[in-house]
Amino acid sequence: MTRQAALYEAEVLPGLKPFAEAELRAVLKKAARLAPNRREDEIGFQFDGPAPHLLALKKIVAVYSVQHFAIPRPKALLGHRHFQRLIGQIRDVLALHPAHTFRTFRFSAAGKKSAVFTRLKDDLQTQTGLAYLDDEADMVIRIRPARYARSGWEALARLTPRPLSTREWRVADFPGALNATVAATMVELTRPRRSDRFLNLMCGSGTLLIERLARAPAQLAIGGDISAPVLDQARQNIHAAGLAQQIDLIRLDVTAPPLFGPHFDVICADLPWGQLVGSRAENATRYARVLQTAAALAGPQARLILLTHQIKLMETILAHYPGPWQLRQSHQLYQGGLHPQIYLFHN
Repeated sequence: MTRQAALYEAEVLPGLKPFAEAELRAVLKKAARLAPNRREDEIGFQFDGPAPHLLALKKIVAVYSVQHFAIPRPKALLGHRHFQRLIGQIRDVLALHPAHTFRTFRFSAAGKKSAVFTRLKDDLQTQTGLAYLDDEADMVIRIRPARYARSGWEALARLTPRPLSTREWRVADFPGALNATVAATMVELTRPRRSDRFLNLMCGSGTLLIERLARAPAQLAIGGDISAPVLDQARQNIHAAGLAQQIDLIRLDVTAPPLFGPHFDVICADLPWGQLVGSRAENATRYARVLQTAAALAGPQARLILLTHQIKLMETILAHYPGPWQLRQSHQLYQGGLHPQIYLFHN
């Protein structure tokens, strides 16, 4: 690692940090060195490669550049030398994208309503041409006490106008749509192969299908859902992702599946959680039928991966499940105030 290696921080979903770390090592290789960090929602790392390489990460929510300031309090950022370093950090982020990609910025910091941050806000608007917004701005600038040094403060600037988890292909969305970062992790757990015949039950907006083919080609990729309007939304996203010729969508009721071939190597589903989609009473029947349907459509040595927030229901069903699926792994994560769990089965 050279002395010129820049410091970055990856925001991750708690519970998925090991998968995010593995992706950083796999994608960035020896150009990255992870920093000690016990927090479950972030990974600090040094990287001496081109910053645009960080924009392709799939299992990370967002990436920030990190600049350390040897100052006793944020007021010192108003001084010429420190302020110019902050402006340089922001301009480095702007340079990663076409002109006018960023139009607004906001602070994420304790005391952001104070006189110090008000003056800092005004000076940054003047110097960068970006407009300040309290919420939902393109550039997020975080100011906090140092975590990667013994003293001082740090400024973090998000490298993208939206989180990396907000994929560009998502042109059609609906409440309850699967987070793409979670979908990418689920796909990775299936150990994708080019020969896979891949089936997404209850495919929703098509997130798992798109993330699967973004990871690696597949021999066959089919998504099924009972709702025609939902399939239309999936079709829009798949088209935006440039995968319309590689994915087939069908009307499919998991409680009364057709007996069609070929048998699939990988079957996946983001099960309804009984909140925005479905109901808890319906799920008691639906979850068991999903296991049965998947078993009927699975080929030899198939993998089944499911996500649900109704963990007690799933574990009750599994305790009395007589079928061929054997639980190999489970991973709980934290997302939006909920703690869903990923289940990986083999037959």
